[in-house]
Amino acid sequence: MIVRNVADVIGTSDEVKTDTWVSRRVLLKKDGMGFSFHETVIFPGTETHIHYQNHLEAVWCIEGDGEIETIADGKKYSLGPGVVYALDQNDEHYLRGGKEPLRVICVFNPPLTGQEVHDASGVYPLVTEEA
Repeated sequence: MIVRNVADVIGTSDEVKTDTWVSRRVLLKKDGMGFSFHETVIFPGTETHIHYQNHLEAVWCIEGDGEIETIADGKKYSLGPGVVYALDQNDEHYLRGGKEPLRVICVFNPPLTGQEVHDASGVYPLVTEEA
């Protein structure tokens, strides 16, 4: 059994921060679950271009506000507590923070190793072996 507290991830190498978000990677590829599990906070007033070509992601919004816009069709969806969205088609999108920090819980398949950040195309690399 794996039991972790997200508070124990803060300040470690499993907490990854960019200019637009901070992600606390609680379960990772090394844990052998077949998915990874993260708590992420999107900073207010920011925009992140994302295109997970190598991963599927499901996101549950639990606090704050924001917006997601799919690039293919320009549709915009409001995000707030209780909203779940799934990038089941590797949907390229913009994720925007609103007036308050947007706290979300994310699941990735295949699992992340922990240090991934978006490249210039919004993609996380697919890591097939531990570094």
